[in-house]
Amino acid sequence: MADAYIVDAVRTAGGRRNGRLSGVHPADLAAYVLNALVDRNDLDPAAIDDVIMGCVTQAGEQAFAFARNAVLASKLPDSVPAVTIDRQCGSSQQAVQFAAQAVMSGTQDVVIAAGTESMSRVPMFSNLSFHQREGIGIGPVSPSIAERFGVKEFSQFAGAEMMARKYGFDREALDRFALESHRRAAAATEAGGFADEIVPVLVDGEPHVRDEGIRYDATLESIGAVKLLQEGGMISAANASQICDGASGVLVVSERALKAHNLTPIARIVDMTVTAGDPVIMLEEPLFATDKALKKSGLSIDEIDLYEVNEAFAPVPLAWLKHVGGDPAKLNVNGGAIALGHPLGASGTKLMATLIHALRARGKRYGLQTMCEGGGIANVTIVEAL
Repeated sequence: MADAYIVDAVRTAGGRRNGRLSGVHPADLAAYVLNALVDRNDLDPAAIDDVIMGCVTQAGEQAFAFARNAVLASKLPDSVPAVTIDRQCGSSQQAVQFAAQAVMSGTQDVVIAAGTESMSRVPMFSNLSFHQREGIGIGPVSPSIAERFGVKEFSQFAGAEMMARKYGFDREALDRFALESHRRAAAATEAGGFADEIVPVLVDGEPHVRDEGIRYDATLESIGAVKLLQEGGMISAANASQICDGASGVLVVSERALKAHNLTPIARIVDMTVTAGDPVIMLEEPLFATDKALKKSGLSIDEIDLYEVNEAFAPVPLAWLKHVGGDPAKLNVNGGAIALGHPLGASGTKLMATLIHALRARGKRYGLQTMCEGGGIANVTIVEAL
């Protein structure tokens, strides 16, 4: 089968809720990434066959064929098509896999996989809350689903508590992991570790190039002082991912396109896996998806040099590490969503950008990315840095 290559992977620096990026329309935020992928690689934008963009909360400014509006806001010609996809937190990771599948099938040669989420301007769950306030419908969980699974709703917060208990983590372990995320993100930022992946966004005439969510002065005591989300629980806002505004993107091409457009690849797609399981605990599926991906690829966890496991909640990467027998030193080496933020639909290609650049900076070969997704789904993508 033909190979799919990644030529570039970029992201904006994260913006905190109502922070520096909150004044930027999400279509314009996405345009920064689309323009950068073209400009950084001296690529004729008319050569792009498609733009596949993840976005979770498709409402308000992110409604009405959002990916198409991102193209219209960019320097790409209006001849470039686009499509918006929602696989919850894995939306733009799935965009990478769809792009690679298009390239590997030979039906397309140059595809941008991207993601955008302005959680300040389009709050999480706002595509549901309006209907609830207006008394329109009964919500996404039908009576037959509720009866089948014995729940009134599916809750990621309940799932995180279930994960912590199932895999034996107490609050202190979760808080220590959160502290390490901030420490690693702070160290990477100070060392210029994100320089190759961050696209500047102009805010009030100044470039936004530094992730806003990192707490450089975080301590175990300050993290432990944050109120729990539920009485008797272990999850707090401090050991969960931060609400974040951001965009990210990956340029995926065929071998034919490399030659035709004089492009240099920085990575190759090795394996693409997606699985689904229990929607109640919801966040556990990355563990089993990783088992399948490693078996398919013929690689062992010891052969994977770096892993990016989305820090939606601290129990997820901790349980993943325990399950697969991974090395903590290889996990989220530049910090994760607890420190850097989780801009929902943008997180897949955001993590991919960080993973590939971290592999190349360290002279390493294989990287694995996975994340939990609403409904009990998980994507795993394995790449080889070139």
